[in-house]
Amino acid sequence: MTTTAPERHEFQAEISQLLDIVIHSLYTDKEIFVRELISNAADALEKLKFLQTSGKPVFQPEAELKIAIDTDDAVHTVAFTDTGIGMTREELIENLGTIAHSGSKAFLKQLAENKGDANLIGQFGVGFYSAFMVGDKVSVYSRSYEEAEQGWCWTSDGVGGYEIESVENLPRGTKIVVHLKEDEKRFAEKFTIEGVIKRYSNFVSAPIELNGEKVNTVKAIWSRSKSEITDEEYKEFFHYISHESSDPSYRLHFNADAPISIQALLFVPERSMEKIAMTRSESAVNLYCRRILIQPHAKGLFPDWLRFLKGVVDSEDLPLNISRETMQDSALMQKLNKVLTGRFLKLLAEESATDPVKYDRFFLEFGHCLKEGAVNDYTHREPLTKLLRFESSFTEKGKLTSLTDYVGRMAEGQKEIFYVLAPNRENAETSPYYEGLKANNFECLFLADPVDEFVMEHLRQFDGRDLKPAEKAEIDIEPTGDAGLDQEAAKSLAAFFQKTLGSERVNEVRVSKRLANSPAVALESDKMLTTSMRRMMKQMNAGAGGMGMPEGKPDFEINPGHAVMVRLEAMRAKDAALAAKVAEQIFDSALVTAGMLEDPRAMIKRMNDLMEKLLEEK
Repeated sequence: MTTTAPERHEFQAEISQLLDIVIHSLYTDKEIFVRELISNAADALEKLKFLQTSGKPVFQPEAELKIAIDTDDAVHTVAFTDTGIGMTREELIENLGTIAHSGSKAFLKQLAENKGDANLIGQFGVGFYSAFMVGDKVSVYSRSYEEAEQGWCWTSDGVGGYEIESVENLPRGTKIVVHLKEDEKRFAEKFTIEGVIKRYSNFVSAPIELNGEKVNTVKAIWSRSKSEITDEEYKEFFHYISHESSDPSYRLHFNADAPISIQALLFVPERSMEKIAMTRSESAVNLYCRRILIQPHAKGLFPDWLRFLKGVVDSEDLPLNISRETMQDSALMQKLNKVLTGRFLKLLAEESATDPVKYDRFFLEFGHCLKEGAVNDYTHREPLTKLLRFESSFTEKGKLTSLTDYVGRMAEGQKEIFYVLAPNRENAETSPYYEGLKANNFECLFLADPVDEFVMEHLRQFDGRDLKPAEKAEIDIEPTGDAGLDQEAAKSLAAFFQKTLGSERVNEVRVSKRLANSPAVALESDKMLTTSMRRMMKQMNAGAGGMGMPEGKPDFEINPGHAVMVRLEAMRAKDAALAAKVAEQIFDSALVTAGMLEDPRAMIKRMNDLMEKLLEEK
């Protein structure tokens, strides 16, 4: 009930300008007004709570601190009520009708320069104006916490000005009634408002009641001390935010005050959806400011290779634009990224040392993301490299090892870390490139993922040791016994191969010192490439018309101790033509092993001819 005639006030020109911007162009989603008014109500409650804690007397101290929202689809209104600090007549005018207190003039100036203002969010006079996006009239009923103050009603249509009048018997706090426009009546429906609350304001610490029922039932457990939270509570929260039925494999509950205020609760799911669905995932970490959602699936908060994380990050230090929708200070976002990423990598390092078996399971699911980071993220490359895992000739099948452990096992005098790329362990163990390493008891990493070679090429070194593909390793096998061709005969046979194959097919043929069980091996002649790298480059260039592919023919090495080579050398004197066919077949077989044979038709025809010849002789 009003007790005085309404006083008419005109908006300052800047306020009219601000209202026009807010209503017509600033916010992308009109539902944002719900979030803004709830945020303002929560701020008012926090201020009242501080006064009570400090022992200052307040009007109606027994009133419960809460936010009440009431929808009325009969008269098309939605009302937001809080029992917070409230406002006096002067504060209503200062906050809602003039430009000085709210800082809006500075905002308008910076908006003209395409910048945001870090100090506007959370100040009552700014987010409040979002109500005019959906309302053709807004009434604000408010009574200050001070005992001697009376209640007031501020009313405006958001066009030219506002009216203010005193009201009797108002409780402490503020009530904002939004009279909805004809085309915005959906906001007078309970389920519409409930959906917005659950999306943006579900973790507000104060109770939020919608038409008398509490709606924010899930607690913002990230703001609580870790010692107060049970494992079950953590699991329930993970299930709520991730919509997954399985429990998380890892979690990180992290609080920091410097260099920036951060409250973070992050989870690693048990399974990688990228491996299951064969599609690239998007970030699933939401960014909050004082428990109010700022950016769902926040981009830039973590590097892209940590896209498998799920959880929340809350920071009071975020400088945002007026709509809370865009980060304005990229330097601060980068600082958040650096602190959070570093802390998560520390967690993985600790977990890998504490429970290696569990960490290996994690790596089998998400190792492809860590490898991506090792290639693309120079800032975090060193800790990421230590977290990589591979199979090895020194480990059991299915067991993984780290580069750190490899270095710890290196033989005296060994200066390089060797690896071979193969589809699986069985292929790696029978690879001709591995024979020399095995004979000399050098450990070799078995890389089954095609991306592993790109990882190794980008890393190049670890702990001062070069990462060396096995086919480029300069390893010799000491000859044993008198079996095989002597040096002169071996060189003669190599020259025969060179002449038979011709310069158009092979770069150089030489006698090998690396082979034990294989008759021959094909090698990439370019010192900067490996056979698998050339194969992948050809596949990539196929879609680009084959342009940009480096030229080159393979080198070829023969094993003078292998029975095939001994018998081929003897055959040359008896049937040179047949020996030439066998030589070509051996070369093509080596190309097949190396994955370098592009067209097998000639090889298959030749093989059939040789089998026919063999059967004729039998």
